[in-house]
Amino acid sequence: MTASRGPGSTDGATTAGSIGAVQYEARIEVTQRPGVLDPQGATVERALPALGYRNVRDVQIGKCIRLVVDAPDRDAARADVEAMCERLLANPVIEAYDIELTELASSG
Repeated sequence: MTASRGPGSTDGATTAGSIGAVQYEARIEVTQRPGVLDPQGATVERALPALGYRNVRDVQIGKCIRLVVDAPDRDAARADVEAMCERLLANPVIEAYDIELTELASSG
């Protein structure tokens, strides 16, 4: 039997509204790993000169994911977001990701 990880699990993931938790906004930038072809970036790079932008090169297309995570501290928040990236938000075989955390001001 395998254990499932989901809302309310107790295997390290924090749950929304956890007592003593701090809210962090995570901004995750996902890009292609070096050496992996980026056909969207190549298409945009070829199209820009036709629009008059001849001074652009090295175009990369990625995705930006923003979310708010509750965690007891910055290290725990980063660990949760890294796990999310490895398991769902990025394909670690062909994509790299960069995480930026910002502590949100408490409302109380």
